Amino acid sequence: MTDKVHIKEIFTSIQGEGPYIGYKQLFIRFCGCNLSCDYCDTEHDKLNSKIYTVDDVIKIIKEHSDCHSVSLTGGEPLLNAGFLKDLLPQSALPVYLETNATLAGELSEVIDYVDYVAADIKLPSCTGGMSYWKEHDNFFAKASHKALFAKVVFDKNITDKEIDEVAKLGAKYNIEIILQPKNKKDFVKPDMDFVQKTLDKFLQKYKKVRVIPQVHKMLEII
Repeated sequence: MTDKVHIKEIFTSIQGEGPYIGYKQLFIRFCGCNLSCDYCDTEHDKLNSKIYTVDDVIKIIKEHSDCHSVSLTGGEPLLNAGFLKDLLPQSALPVYLETNATLAGELSEVIDYVDYVAADIKLPSCTGGMSYWKEHDNFFAKASHKALFAKVVFDKNITDKEIDEVAKLGAKYNIEIILQPKNKKDFVKPDMDFVQKTLDKFLQKYKKVRVIPQVHKMLEII
C-alpha cells in the first residue's frame, strides 16, 4: 500500500495520440520513468510536483464526470503500482493507461482495474537506447485481454529488423499498431513520402497498422 505519491500535474485536455484522439480526458501525470528516450518531450521529474493521497485524486476524478476516461500518464505511471492498486478500484471513470510497456510485473498488480492500455513499443533506432522486445512481449501477454493498442514512435533511422519485430508482436496479440512520426516539443510536418514507404513496409507484414501523428501538437494544446 502506498498512501501518497508525487504527481507532476492533473489537468483536463483532449487526447491527442492513438485511436482515441479527440476524447476529453482527465490526465494524471506521474513523476519518474524507468527509461530515458531521446525524443521524450515530457517533464516528469519531481521538481514543482505536488504530493497527493488516494483520497485527493479520487475527489478530483469525481469532479470530472464529463470525461471519457482518466489517463494515467507520465513518466511511467506503473512505477507507482502500489498507489494505483489502491486508487483504481475507486475510480469513477474508466481507466486509460499510457505506458512504455516494459513493466509486466507492475501491470499484473493493477490490470484488473484498467480499461484501455496505450502501450509504447520502443525502437532503439529512435530512443537511442536498448531494445525491449522480450519486455514488450511479456507486457502484451498480460494486457491483451483489455482494449490494447501499441504506439510506435519512429524516424528515418528505423530498420527492417525493427519493422519485422513490431509486426510479429502485433500479429501474436492481434493488436492495432499506431505509427507516430517522431516530434519533440513542437509539431513538425514529417516527410510524408518516407512515412508512406514505412507504412507500406509494415503492411507487407501485418495489416492492422495505421499512421496517426501527435494531433495535440498540431492543435497546440497540452
